[in-house]
Amino acid sequence: PPAPVAAAPVAAPAPVAAAPAAAVVAGRADGRIVATPYAKKLAKKLRVDLATVAGSGLGGRITAGDVEAKAGVPSSTAAAPVAAAVAAPAAVAAAPSLAAAAPAPLPAVAGTAVPLSGMQKAVGKNMLPSLAVPVSRIAMSMCTDELDALYKKVKPKGVTMTALLAKAAGVALSQHPIMFASLTPTADAVVYNDKVNIAIAVALESGLITPVLKDTAGTDVYEIGRVWRDLVKKARGPGLAPGDYAGGNFTISNLGMFGVDVFDAILPPGQGAILAVGASKPTVVPVNGMIGVKTIMTVNLTADHRHINGDVAAEFLKTFKAVIEDPKDLVF
Repeated sequence: PPAPVAAAPVAAPAPVAAAPAAAVVAGRADGRIVATPYAKKLAKKLRVDLATVAGSGLGGRITAGDVEAKAGVPSSTAAAPVAAAVAAPAAVAAAPSLAAAAPAPLPAVAGTAVPLSGMQKAVGKNMLPSLAVPVSRIAMSMCTDELDALYKKVKPKGVTMTALLAKAAGVALSQHPIMFASLTPTADAVVYNDKVNIAIAVALESGLITPVLKDTAGTDVYEIGRVWRDLVKKARGPGLAPGDYAGGNFTISNLGMFGVDVFDAILPPGQGAILAVGASKPTVVPVNGMIGVKTIMTVNLTADHRHINGDVAAEFLKTFKAVIEDPKDLVF
């Protein structure tokens, strides 16, 4: 038999040089290490010491790109604009610009007088006296993150955002009775109401109508949602009964669904105030001394200044803001 072959000697592995200690870079003047949340997460994943990273962001803040550069990996943030730039021409080609759209056809022959609908005439007649009322207008912005989270929970149960806003307004109004009170026809006395009845503006093809949600402060939000659904169905179908749009002592007008940020609403006759609700939009705001993004909504209050002073209206808005930003008790 053949002689066994001797195994070749295995060379000992060369000693690995110890990695040099990471140098600490000069950071902020106050010595703090400030990084974005994603940069912190990325640094942990890539095992990068943030003390060794020079921040390129505002005030020396460390960004994800800074961490990736320190780790020597391709930047994920740099690829996004390229992809967006490549996709942009396709999007432009798919959707023609509205600037090039053809004019809309006229509803009637040019120069002819088209009579207003009965509803439009009634709205115009009722609103004219309101223009003689001295009013104050106050705006306030508020965060809707918590309200939006609550809405996601109750939406499957039939609660609309309108119902939630009406409930929030009802709860806030109940703490400020003057806000849903009204003046006598002679404007020399105030009439207080025992319940908050909120009229909600609804646009129809024939005009504008304001169904009323009764006792929004004392009614649970699920019942408000059911009643509101029925009112809208009637308004856009067979029509509302007189009792459905009578008795309102406060009004909400919401144009947020159209992307409107801020607007003023006309004070309805016989009421003390109306709340104009704008769109909720992600907004860069200061958060604990840093920069963050919150969803912000602005509301404008128009109030009869004869019995609702500006400071009183402002106190109501502060209460409404507090309810919107901490809405957990709206559902009971």
